[in-house]
Amino acid sequence: MGKALAEAFPTAREVFGEVDEALKQNLTRLMFEGPEDQLTLTENAQPALMAVSMAVMRVLEKDGKYDLSARASFVAGHSLGEYSALAAAGAFSLADAARLLRTRGQAMQAATPVGVGAMAAILALDYDAVAAIAAEAAGDDVCAAANDNAPGQVVVSGHKAAVERAIALATEKGARRAVLLPVSAPFHCALMAPAAEVMAKALAEAKISAPAVPVVANVKAEAVSDPAEIRDLLVRQVTGTVRWRESVQWMKAQGVERLVEAGAGKVLAGLAKRIDGDLSAVSLNAPADIEAFLK
Repeated sequence: MGKALAEAFPTAREVFGEVDEALKQNLTRLMFEGPEDQLTLTENAQPALMAVSMAVMRVLEKDGKYDLSARASFVAGHSLGEYSALAAAGAFSLADAARLLRTRGQAMQAATPVGVGAMAAILALDYDAVAAIAAEAAGDDVCAAANDNAPGQVVVSGHKAAVERAIALATEKGARRAVLLPVSAPFHCALMAPAAEVMAKALAEAKISAPAVPVVANVKAEAVSDPAEIRDLLVRQVTGTVRWRESVQWMKAQGVERLVEAGAGKVLAGLAKRIDGDLSAVSLNAPADIEAFLK
């Protein structure tokens, strides 16, 4: 993860080195060599994913002379990616983003004992239908629509028994697929309240500047630039729904025609095309992707 970027661009190596220094950990070696089960621990995966996104952004800006503030109307990120978006826009320093994501990962993992919570993907039902199913399945437990990713792709989160009830209900109500996800904790639901408290304290102490480009916030699905509002929304994001479908639709409504995904994988570009087929979306995660984009 990120190794090809580091080999191709000294600027990317600098980013990984800064993150290692901020965390007092050789995260880079874990990213490049594994073991995978250590990298996928949420306290490592969150800063690692941010590091790759920021490596791409720094290469674009430093090597490609790409001016984000002049070229982009908005930045956005899915869940932990909102921290990457904020760092890209200069609201957070790279070191602070890494430390905050380490804290966020640890707090989310510690919020519920392993095995108590679960998440499940529900396919081919719209958000309102899934939200109603989650509410019906909850009973005395927690179950909520956690990620509204795209039309027909919604994730529920909560107590494992309630999530399993939601899977059964969704199947009865016509879901094409309803499956448990291999996650370590039930993210973006009320069970994360202890993690939200931890993040409220961490964010209160963090320096947040006005971003050079407005950030489309997960829980609001609209752009924000005020540091105090950004801080509040990041705390709410821990337990709140990731309104990704609405965020992309909101950007389209503002006149956005092209989306550029910077970082590991191609998931968000794929979701964008499902959300609105008129949008152009490109993913930049390999050196060749970056070189082609800059040309």
